[in-house]
Amino acid sequence: MASTIPDPAQCASRLRTSVSLLTRQLRSGSATPEGPSVAKLSVLGQLHQHGPCTPTTLAGLERVKLQSLTRLLAELEAEGWIGRAPHPADGRQWLLSLTAEGTRRLKAIMRTREAALAEAIGATLDADQRALLLQACGLIDGIAAALGGGAREPGP
Repeated sequence: MASTIPDPAQCASRLRTSVSLLTRQLRSGSATPEGPSVAKLSVLGQLHQHGPCTPTTLAGLERVKLQSLTRLLAELEAEGWIGRAPHPADGRQWLLSLTAEGTRRLKAIMRTREAALAEAIGATLDADQRALLLQACGLIDGIAAALGGGAREPGP
């Protein structure tokens, strides 16, 4: 008799596929030619989540080399998304943070994405399915924490 208990590898593959598809749909739904790239949004999301960071810390959060971020950070600063201030404890370093305008623009992108997602959820799921979805979100958060990412607030 075949087992009906899903294999962890099967669950992993299905979850990765679903999360990737959802992420692509959310990105494409709010993408505009003048909007920030995926890479820029990722950096902005880190600053939104973690607050002011040094470029080195930001590179660590993004899991890239500092040299890879240099141009992107300069562009974000020139576009008014981020600002820099001297590090209070180490005069050799800078702290990067979202500007007030950057925060406003990032939150607008997040609201647009969440509204599209809420509309799709409302149109496709009944109340019981929405409750189940919230339970699944808790499970996904636990998996993320087990992978070392820790529980975190959703980004853009």
